[in-house]
Amino acid sequence: MKLLSIFLAIFVIFLENSCNDMKQKVLNSDEMMIRMSEIGVDSVYLNEYLRILKEESEASVRLEPGVISIYPMFQKENPTEIRILEIYANKKAYESHLQTPHFKTYKTSTLNMVKSLKLIDMEPIDKNSMPNIFKKLDQTEIQKK
Repeated sequence: MKLLSIFLAIFVIFLENSCNDMKQKVLNSDEMMIRMSEIGVDSVYLNEYLRILKEESEASVRLEPGVISIYPMFQKENPTEIRILEIYANKKAYESHLQTPHFKTYKTSTLNMVKSLKLIDMEPIDKNSMPNIFKKLDQTEIQKK
């Protein structure tokens, strides 16, 4: 029994380190694609739009390994002005994202709600800092428990 416990502990440590190594490789990739989406939403549809967007962003991060972040937010003073920080492992992951059922549902069901859309491709100033952000988020989650 003791030998099994030791084996399981070593396996868990190995698995955790492997996952951390995979995160580092994805996040340090020179192929990473970062985009800011600026979206103006018709105020009549705001609540419905936010519900649909929340469902889509959650599904994208949960279901798509190449989607690092789809983080929607709105301007405090003007909630119809939506911004989304999108981070993909690479362009292929982004293109794959566009073909998913949840993205297609989002796009078609919100088409009449969107007054303006601007997609801005971004380049990180310090690519090495991004893994630290995600490490810090992991540590924050651990501290909450």
